[in-house]
Amino acid sequence: MTMSAGWYLRRLSRMGPREVAGRAGDAVRRRRWRSARPEGPGVTGARFTAVLPAGAIAAVPPDAAKRLVAEADRLMAGHAEYFGVGRDDMADPDWWYDPRTGRRAPSGYAFDVPYRDEDAVGDIKQIWEPSRHQYLTVLAAAYAVTGNERYAERVAEALRSWWAGNAPLRGVHWTSGIELGIRLLSWVWIRRLLDGWPGAAALFEDNPVALRQIWHHQRWLAAFPSRGSSANNHVIAEAAGQFAASCAFGWFPFSARLRADALRSLERHLRSNTFGSGLNRELATEYHGLVLELGLAAVAEADTAGVPVPASVRLVLLRMTDALAAVVDDRLRPPRQGDADDGHGLVVDGAGTDRWASLLATGEAVFGSLPWWPAVTGADVRTPLLAALIRPYPPDGAAPAVSRPAARPAHFADAGLTILRGPGEIWCRCDGGPHGFLSIAAHAHADALSVEVRHDGVDVLADPGTFCYHGQPEWRRYFRSTLGHNTLRLDGGDQSVSGGPFLWTRQARSRVLVADASDGQVARWCAEHDGYRPSVHRRRVELRGADRELRVVDEVRGDRRAVQLVFHLGPAIAAELEGSRARLTWSRDGEERSATLHLPGRLSWRAHRGESDPPLGWYSAGFGRKEPTTTLIGTGFADGTEGFTTVLRFRD
Repeated sequence: MTMSAGWYLRRLSRMGPREVAGRAGDAVRRRRWRSARPEGPGVTGARFTAVLPAGAIAAVPPDAAKRLVAEADRLMAGHAEYFGVGRDDMADPDWWYDPRTGRRAPSGYAFDVPYRDEDAVGDIKQIWEPSRHQYLTVLAAAYAVTGNERYAERVAEALRSWWAGNAPLRGVHWTSGIELGIRLLSWVWIRRLLDGWPGAAALFEDNPVALRQIWHHQRWLAAFPSRGSSANNHVIAEAAGQFAASCAFGWFPFSARLRADALRSLERHLRSNTFGSGLNRELATEYHGLVLELGLAAVAEADTAGVPVPASVRLVLLRMTDALAAVVDDRLRPPRQGDADDGHGLVVDGAGTDRWASLLATGEAVFGSLPWWPAVTGADVRTPLLAALIRPYPPDGAAPAVSRPAARPAHFADAGLTILRGPGEIWCRCDGGPHGFLSIAAHAHADALSVEVRHDGVDVLADPGTFCYHGQPEWRRYFRSTLGHNTLRLDGGDQSVSGGPFLWTRQARSRVLVADASDGQVARWCAEHDGYRPSVHRRRVELRGADRELRVVDEVRGDRRAVQLVFHLGPAIAAELEGSRARLTWSRDGEERSATLHLPGRLSWRAHRGESDPPLGWYSAGFGRKEPTTTLIGTGFADGTEGFTTVLRFRD
């Protein structure tokens, strides 16, 4: 995907003067660095002291250790999967190769590489992901747990290969700050987990090549921070990686300065990226998880190094943890809202470890759980390691600096997110919040007033997900479109106007009018948005617990408009559509379940499944993966006089 001149103009229009000046300075610096690439200062006598406390590895639960070792053995055999594409070359990977397209990224000066152009580079996510080196943190963790040196030796081989093939400022792995930041964090943990291995010092602090790589990574991050309209999760990853390296690898003359600068950036952007309620401002749940992981990892480095952290950092992470506990369903699954690219901050666990249960377990260990929290099941490697490094909060004998929710929150007013819950594990997310974060709302979808409904953790009315970012523009448009969500579309257009794959030039404004989940019998929500000006779309949702019934009423206020009312079913749901009635069936834990969806009779209904021209009827469980599912679309007209009522009734 190449960017047109029109895209650059639209992108420029979303920047303020300060951001424009900063980016102009970046451009000058890139030109200057092309011909002036210092080798980095000489370092002697460096020592690594940011080790795990005694007993930390012994605290890893046996089940978690077993999953970790199984994953490490798969990696040792060369097998891995990234975004739905299997690889068998991980014993000796080609760091610039994309297995999905078969293309290999070009070499040359990093800032000349057109990484957004799939025809020239390949799928950039496929190329970048292995070079985050999170598979190497898994191998290093397997060494720490087992003491088997073959894991450590494979890590050393891979790092030496990467350092030799990716000289500073050469090639695709020096183009994006988030990649450098996460890679630095991985290196810190690799060194920590390999501490008992005799070759660890020779690999890192006694290795001039490693020192040069670390120094150039930190120099790059200090020079080219994400700024202005791009200061989302990327800037937090950059700051967290920079801070971690400055703490654990504080061997350079600039280490103290970079540590202080990174901590200031981290504190500022954690606050700016997080609502007061604790939800992430990008309104993209997976980025909530990424930012929380990065923040916890940064605090772990601070406490290990004895670096004081502003109280606001821990308070933001505490609120984020409580917010996550509040919004998950009975199976600990959070909403599927906004973009998701399977990005993680720190990976030391094997396949099958539940990400959200792991985060809540860490939150419980660090902050303590509340009586209304869901029970956290399962075990993971990361929690005991982070808990061994992070000081308990609040400190022994100290009063908490913030009051925590006495009951489970259902409505997050600042984020416009409401969770309605009913008997039989009925869970419903209602979206009446801001379109996205910052002027470009990069990871937002055109999903105003959408609903997401689950029964016992099974997607019934599903958010289809994300699937892709670069290289497949028709699929990118579909998964972030209004048509790709459980809401109402007017005149065949989106509620918000896209200016590019990570850019919205006009954003729908939503407001919640009613959010009442306190009544034990009926939970109510009502909101409206102005994305189809001058018309207004208003939606009312009622969850009647005694009747096990969800009622959705859509109204269009304004002139006569063509309407499409859309409901995406989860991939586990079989549907039989007869007129305006759909019978839904699925199974859960060997039990057959069913529901009936009564659709507005004034609309003409059709079922779509797995269509590609144009895309329709798809569900993406993870980045790069999609599978057919059923989408029900009702077409007709709204004349402003009568609403459209949909009733979803679950059977006992």
